[in-house]
Amino acid sequence: MNLERMLADGARTLGIELSSAQQQQLLDYVGLLNKWNKAYNLTAVREPAEMVVRHLLDSLSVLPHVQATEIVDVGTGAGIPGIPLAIALPALKVTLLDSNGKKTRFAKQAALELGLANVEVVQARAEQYRNASPQVISRAFASLPDMLDVAGHLLAPGGRMLAMKAALTDVEMAGVQAPWKAERIALTVPGLDERRQLIILTRNVA
Repeated sequence: MNLERMLADGARTLGIELSSAQQQQLLDYVGLLNKWNKAYNLTAVREPAEMVVRHLLDSLSVLPHVQATEIVDVGTGAGIPGIPLAIALPALKVTLLDSNGKKTRFAKQAALELGLANVEVVQARAEQYRNASPQVISRAFASLPDMLDVAGHLLAPGGRMLAMKAALTDVEMAGVQAPWKAERIALTVPGLDERRQLIILTRNVA
């Protein structure tokens, strides 16, 4: 199956409407990632078809839970899930945050070449970044308690932290302590026969 069909069918399965221009931007992103990956080792995923599933569709699976305002993608790496979300939601202001210079250079170049005016790339550690946002997202960044410890200060009052996870133990969930509370949502990624979950973390206000 070609990449265009994989993406179109996957988006349809997820119930996501993408224009032809958005689909092309997403595929162009995979093209850039594949090209740069050969020299800079940005992701362990090597094949473009696998990138469509593991990077594009995996990112888009959380779209129904993302509000079209602004979001900080902590530990974004090569721009995942931030860049796919920015393409799918042009009204969403996306900050891609990572301390790795090689990966942030790629993310900046990708945002430039894809014409993503709604994306800002920041090279910094999460602990050092101080701009609070109504939404914070991460994919395979850290355990939930560690994520809250490192990035909890980035969440504005009343905001939501979205943690994309593969495996998640009850022990890790139990590590989420007051004033935080966690909601677990099962995700299905088309073409991926692996467990995916979204944990929505909110802070109770006394």
